[in-house]
Amino acid sequence: MNRSKPLRPALASAGQAVRPALTLYLDVHRSPEVSGEERRTAALFADRLAALGLEVTRGIGGHGVAGVLRNGEGPRVYVRAELDALPLTERTGLPYASGNGAMHACGHDLHLAAAAGTADLLARTAADWRGTLVVLGQPAEETLTGARAMLEDGLYARFGRPDVVLAQHTAPLPAGMVAHGTPHGPLTAASIALDVVLHGRGGHAGTPHLAVDPVVTAAAVITRLQTIVSRESAPADQLTLTVGTLRAGTAVNVVPDTAELGIGLRALTDASLDRALAAVERIVRAECAASACPREPGITTVSRTPALWGDPAATRAVRDAHTALHGPERVADWPSSMASEDFPLYGGAGVALHGEKDVPLVYWMVGTASPRQWAATAGHLPPNHSPLFAPDVRTALPAAITSLTAAALDRLAVAPGAEPAGRGRALTE
Repeated sequence: MNRSKPLRPALASAGQAVRPALTLYLDVHRSPEVSGEERRTAALFADRLAALGLEVTRGIGGHGVAGVLRNGEGPRVYVRAELDALPLTERTGLPYASGNGAMHACGHDLHLAAAAGTADLLARTAADWRGTLVVLGQPAEETLTGARAMLEDGLYARFGRPDVVLAQHTAPLPAGMVAHGTPHGPLTAASIALDVVLHGRGGHAGTPHLAVDPVVTAAAVITRLQTIVSRESAPADQLTLTVGTLRAGTAVNVVPDTAELGIGLRALTDASLDRALAAVERIVRAECAASACPREPGITTVSRTPALWGDPAATRAVRDAHTALHGPERVADWPSSMASEDFPLYGGAGVALHGEKDVPLVYWMVGTASPRQWAATAGHLPPNHSPLFAPDVRTALPAAITSLTAAALDRLAVAPGAEPAGRGRALTE
């Protein structure tokens, strides 16, 4: 799809969109809400989209939001951002830092603000493009359950099957820089999250022979699980296994009845993930048998998401749009990451829910560091999910807005008589 795009008028209005987007960012950053509890964040985002003239629907798959801007015949372009924060205490020292025990340590506040800014720019320049824009505020991305919940709540049936779904994610890169995946591997890994319950037999700490201690079983399970990566997987097979939570007991003199483990697996292929999952189940059951546990363990899949592959043709086109916007020196390749996302479900939903072809996805990384931050850390910035994660919003937000706007305009139709975009760095002058 080789069309000239009316990017210049949108960029000319960018300054007017940044201030309200910044206001939204600061508010959301100060008062983050964890997965499934994003009521206030969803309301702020929905109210902002409604103020821009979008038709807003709330409460999709939980606290999900969809804002629709119809502008004549043309492609239907979805833009997705996330509502939820992490259960993490912020230690950035910023004047607008959160103090409620949750933190936007993965940039979802920036994603929301950029999506609102893009909606603002496209509403202001509706004379230059044609099609339908659908802006999503997705809940529960951190638990990898929100995309599925929105889709199962009839997202595509209610708002139309998209011609493409776009998303961007903060990354430890200089602000004004973007990075795209390559055909050589997925952008993000496939993953699965498990809740495991080990059943013992509670008792007195002074008579351990009358009890079955699930804490000892849990320790054996955790130690043995490490061999899945080190001894059961090929060295070249990228796989991670993390026991992220362990809960057991209420007092030092009581042997508890149960111990609960939260286990996360990530791999670049579904085959590797399935092999690791089978090994986890085998080890958990075997260790419970070795401990003479009175009941079989409970093993529950909390969430699962496939690896993220961008649509090759659409990704090339959006990458070209970003190159025209930022210049070739600010557009880079992004290697496969062991981070995980539920964004791939938007692509497979056409097959899973409606029997249609996959929906094309385009996903890229957007930088967050000011020149001063980059120089001060020699590029070694506090990473996503760190309590010190602190994007420089003054430089990162404008670039995130224009990057998402350029991608959306590339996928929408050009209005008859619209001014074609120029080339290269002149677009930002």
